Amino acid sequence: MDNPASIANGDRLAGRNLLLGVCGGVAAYKAAQLVRDLQRAGATVQVVMTAAAEHFVTPTTFQALSGRPVFGDQWDDRVDNGMAHIELSRGVDAIVIAPASADLIGKLANGLADDLLSTLCMAREAPLVVAPAMNRQMWSNRATQRNVARLRADGVAIIGPGSGDQACGEVGDGRMLEPLEIVEELAAWFAPKVMSGKRLLITAGPTYEAIDPVRGITNRSSGKMGYAIARACRHAGAQVTLVSGPTALETPQGVKRINVQSALQMMAAVDAELDLAASSIRIDCFIAVAAVADWRVANPSASKIKKHAESASASRPAEAGDKASKKQAAVPALELVENPDILASVARRPGAPYCVGFAAESENLVKHAQQKRQRKAIPLIVGNIGPETFGRDENELVLVDDGGVKSLGRGNKDGLAALLVAEISRRLK
Repeated sequence: MDNPASIANGDRLAGRNLLLGVCGGVAAYKAAQLVRDLQRAGATVQVVMTAAAEHFVTPTTFQALSGRPVFGDQWDDRVDNGMAHIELSRGVDAIVIAPASADLIGKLANGLADDLLSTLCMAREAPLVVAPAMNRQMWSNRATQRNVARLRADGVAIIGPGSGDQACGEVGDGRMLEPLEIVEELAAWFAPKVMSGKRLLITAGPTYEAIDPVRGITNRSSGKMGYAIARACRHAGAQVTLVSGPTALETPQGVKRINVQSALQMMAAVDAELDLAASSIRIDCFIAVAAVADWRVANPSASKIKKHAESASASRPAEAGDKASKKQAAVPALELVENPDILASVARRPGAPYCVGFAAESENLVKHAQQKRQRKAIPLIVGNIGPETFGRDENELVLVDDGGVKSLGRGNKDGLAALLVAEISRRLK
């Protein structure tokens, strides 16, 4: 089974040394899973707990999961020089506090240090990331909001909180993000912000063209490449809108998703986003990754199409030797009409964004990609070998533009997406 943490982080956390601070609160149990997910993403994790956290999860649990001794006492004599707050904070890529209680957030905002975790945060050289977790009223309290605003102003990254059911039985803001959401937020935080300030519109997945209410024409596209690109763009600092055909994939954290079924619906959604952007902030880049059906059924049935034999038997009883009962079911006639070319239509718009297309070919990849780029009049097209890459986590990409052909090689789709985003960012500049 695919490792979701690895897929989410795009290798951004591989080799990272992280210090995980765990505060008191029921969300501390999620921190145990967070240790696992961070390790699966390639990071090493050193856990530091507050005294309150030990009321919810034992240090033994975190030591077993992380493979490292857990610290909680600022006078811990396991540190040779007696300065655990200094030694533990050195040599780490980031200090991550999850869950972060209202109490600790208040301490950090006001420069208070009365235990190991708050003291090492004061003495740190590494950046600090805080994932709040508390009751909705504690989160909305003016003092908490002042403290959070102060931390942001001081350069501390705040991730979350989420919204939903809380341990107290109430519903609202204040939940700690789920462990995999934190992993993805950290991956985004570490990524170079080469797309900072850019707005991107991306299509992904297949389209589904109805024959009747239960049947349709579609293709094998899983949407994985498009979703990987949306995630990589967001990690790179872009504001991303994803127009997606039918797929079971999770929406990348921080990405706006618009669900559609057919090619016409996808066209309408893309046009609506571009029209909206024309009246405010323009869209800088349109990446058409979706495998849009070339044709749709011109005469879809409003009800399920029945076999001829079923309709005949419903109208009169069958007789012995009845030729009608032996007659093979008639094949319904489907009239197909061509779907609009979404990418070419966007490229023709006045003040069009920078357009990137995709070409999945079974042979003569470069030749067909070059022809497709010229036919659609776009600056860049990305070729990949298909359809064997559909649904898989690996791909092979080739870039075709006015400058010629450049291979990005073969690899996992998240890694290739990061390389592609870097290429696109250079062209946008």
